[in-house]
Amino acid sequence: MNFTQRISAAALLLAALGLGGCAGMTHQEKGTATGAVMGGVAGNIVGGGLLGTAAGATVGGVIGHEVSK
Repeated sequence: MNFTQRISAAALLLAALGLGGCAGMTHQEKGTATGAVMGGVAGNIVGGGLLGTAAGATVGGVIGHEVSK
């Protein structure tokens, strides 16, 4: 296997594990997780670095939790 095939196989495995982990989550837990991921990405884009990502994930998680109530 070349490098690209290994990366593709690893990404597929991680995606399958990640999606399988959400199977037993409630609607509110999924909303919290989705908000945290989206907030983390937005925080990294706006603030950059670890602090911006962490702050964005925290705020996004809280908003996702409240919206999905």
